[in-house]
Amino acid sequence: MIGLQPLLLGIPWMDPHWLLQNFHTEFVWIGLFIVFIECGLFFPFLPGDTLLFSVGLFVATDELSLASGPNLLGLLVGCVAFTVAALLGNIAGYEIGRWIGPPVRRHDGRIVKKKYLDRTVEFFEKHGSQALVIGRFVPFVRTYVTLVAGVSEMNRFKFWLWSLVGALLWVVSITCLGYFLGSTFPWLSDKIDWVILGLLVLTVIPIGFEWRRQRREEAASRS
Repeated sequence: MIGLQPLLLGIPWMDPHWLLQNFHTEFVWIGLFIVFIECGLFFPFLPGDTLLFSVGLFVATDELSLASGPNLLGLLVGCVAFTVAALLGNIAGYEIGRWIGPPVRRHDGRIVKKKYLDRTVEFFEKHGSQALVIGRFVPFVRTYVTLVAGVSEMNRFKFWLWSLVGALLWVVSITCLGYFLGSTFPWLSDKIDWVILGLLVLTVIPIGFEWRRQRREEAASRS
């Protein structure tokens, strides 16, 4: 069945139900790969939030088994596996950023300005840990914040620590939300397309607030 989300995006594999029905047990490995890519390799349009929510929902409704035993054990296994995938994705993006950072920072181009990178370094010295944790919950930011941290040469130990904190909070909160909603309202499994659409709307809200805040600051600086 092609649901609401694929119809909106034009890509059937963006629907977790489609992935589960077509790949069965391989669904988890595909999900881990998607989370890894989204968290570090510059593809911000992948369905990380919706996958995590769907994993929790599928485990709660017995559509997906991640461990032999109670569903709570499967939930724990899923949270650990996806936290590791998210952390490894961040590390990959960070190391790529460190690798390309020196030549990028030496070259004052039209798009990548040296002064902007210098400001980014200053930003991460003051707010790096907060950006890594909160940025997990914001699409696009989740994908690129690790690259910027690498380009800015943020302390590696600090990056690893707060990336782990962010990955853990992101994965556990969204996966457990799907699990407990699925346990309480099993019929949500048949309405998952609408649930996912709601999640997509919610993830856009922080972007809207940030865009509005920047517009106000720019207007204030011009006045």
